[in-house]
Amino acid sequence: MLNVSTEFRKGILFVRLKGHLNKNTISKLNKKVTNIVKENGIRNIVFNFANLKSIDIKGINTIFYNYELCKNNNGRSFMCGNNDNIRNKLKRSRLINYVYETTDELNAIKLMNIG
Repeated sequence: MLNVSTEFRKGILFVRLKGHLNKNTISKLNKKVTNIVKENGIRNIVFNFANLKSIDIKGINTIFYNYELCKNNNGRSFMCGNNDNIRNKLKRSRLINYVYETTDELNAIKLMNIG
């Protein structure tokens, strides 16, 4: 089960994930986020993983795809709220080398220099 909530504020799409992001739930993320990023040319995105319990390679690939979409729109991608389990999986996948990691959404806004 995955709950996806989004908020567009200050030119940034905030995506808050709760539950499990895996091969069975990525379609929900694609409907609520990826399609919006594609159709609207979203430049900046922040994924909040504070309430994410698990992620698999399909979920990681979906996050990476959204990163690429934002990069192609001359934007940036951030992630925050990583617990140790999620962070370890992201490090092993090397996603952490592409998507900026920060402690919370407020710091992501500051790092993007959007005020």
